[in-house]
Amino acid sequence: MNDPILILGGGINGVAIARQLLINGQSVVLVDSADIASGATAYSSRLIHGGLRYLEYAEVSLVRESLDERSRLLKLAPQFVKPLELFIPSQSRLGGAVAATRNFLGIPAKRSTPKPRGAWLVQVGLTMYDLFARASTLPKHRRRKLTAPDVPPVDPKRYGWLSSYYDAQIRFPERFVVGMIADCEALAKQHDVTFELLTYHMTHRDDATLRLEPQLAYPPAATRTLQPRAVVNATGSYVDRALKKIDVDSKRLMGGTKGSHLITFHPQLRQLLAGGGVYAEADDGRPVFLLPFGDCCLIGTTDIFFDENPAKAIASDEELDYLVAVVNSLFPQTGFSRQDIECFYCGVRPLPYRESGKSAASVTRNHILHDHPDQPWPMLSIIGGKLTTCRSLAEETAEWLAERVGFEVQDLGRDRPFPGHEDCRQASSAADDGEMLVGTQIPLAVVDAIIADEHVRRLGDLVERRLMLLYHPRLSRATLDQLTSRMVAAGILEAASVGQEVAECEQRLITMFGKQVAS
Repeated sequence: MNDPILILGGGINGVAIARQLLINGQSVVLVDSADIASGATAYSSRLIHGGLRYLEYAEVSLVRESLDERSRLLKLAPQFVKPLELFIPSQSRLGGAVAATRNFLGIPAKRSTPKPRGAWLVQVGLTMYDLFARASTLPKHRRRKLTAPDVPPVDPKRYGWLSSYYDAQIRFPERFVVGMIADCEALAKQHDVTFELLTYHMTHRDDATLRLEPQLAYPPAATRTLQPRAVVNATGSYVDRALKKIDVDSKRLMGGTKGSHLITFHPQLRQLLAGGGVYAEADDGRPVFLLPFGDCCLIGTTDIFFDENPAKAIASDEELDYLVAVVNSLFPQTGFSRQDIECFYCGVRPLPYRESGKSAASVTRNHILHDHPDQPWPMLSIIGGKLTTCRSLAEETAEWLAERVGFEVQDLGRDRPFPGHEDCRQASSAADDGEMLVGTQIPLAVVDAIIADEHVRRLGDLVERRLMLLYHPRLSRATLDQLTSRMVAAGILEAASVGQEVAECEQRLITMFGKQVAS
């Protein structure tokens, strides 16, 4: 077996890179200071898209790459990635052309709030989008009548034109990451190499040796030492902080922006979306999505520069009011209010450090592989990256490592299906009869299988990223108590710690997500 490559960060990019290396027979140790998919992966808009608005900033190559990967994911991960029709309402016919031209040419805007993008500009962008979608099987864009029965009835007093096009949605990227972890384990067996996943571990450095220290007291685990063949820093918005932890001297690399979303079970709004989504423009020119999300709706996002610890990013009252106002500008008949919010979430995009004076929207969404020379091992940091391009980023990273570590990339992974299931109830072969988890339709046998097979270490792992109970409308204390009892039985939680674990989970749900657990 070969010495492992160390990957820091268990988000969608770190796990995709691990999978790509294992496809090519390389041993991998994947480490995260928290749980897998617990950063920006879980706090995105959950779209697999080409980036229509990237065209306005002349990022044509990124749009091409994203559209190619959208087609690939629709084919290789259809259980996760599904087509979604999006509707774009416009207030005028010709507005916004001057501002869009300035953005395309990189000329600073003269006014802080541009005119709304008109129907002509939207049609030009959608025509380019269709042309770049070379491998797409999705329908082309269309002009639509506001009065058509199959379109969202946006406010006719505000909007006079409507266009539609297709992108794709991934409802639970958290479970997509779980599926990729399972594929990593299968690939390691197939190639007789090592794959280790160490969640809740901190990484420290002693010269050329790295120490991987467990952060949870139970079950007991020893500190690991490792001399890796190479190191990949895929910690997202934590890249600079991770570099400091392992004493790598570097200029500032990250300058992320904060994006907030809200979830609502408002029945009328879900009905008005007519099975599709709305891609609208707020009064400040910022694009906002209203998306179907199972039985509820997902609304986002904001884009605010954020320099603090990403773990402290929380949706503010101002952001929630901003998103509520967008809903009411589109569908005033709903009377949508803060009381209709079931929960919210907020993440920090792993964007490159920006030059002063640039707007948040103009910061590139492309990914960058940043080399750290003069280290005991080949090392790079991943700047940027998004859900849509996780596989192509992994391909590029594997090729970078192959040149420096000395192996051959024999398989680009472009045709390998992604395993796993969006619905946690399909995550195991456990029987779907018998006792159910309190307040849900999830069999306890399935819960036990997920605890055993999906690297669960804390109660929050189950609630937020395995069973997806964060989005359950009636999450109760009884449900949390039953989950902790199954964790105790599985030997991953001490009975004496159950009360503290539940209390910490409840506190996090209310603080970070505005999610109230029923007593």
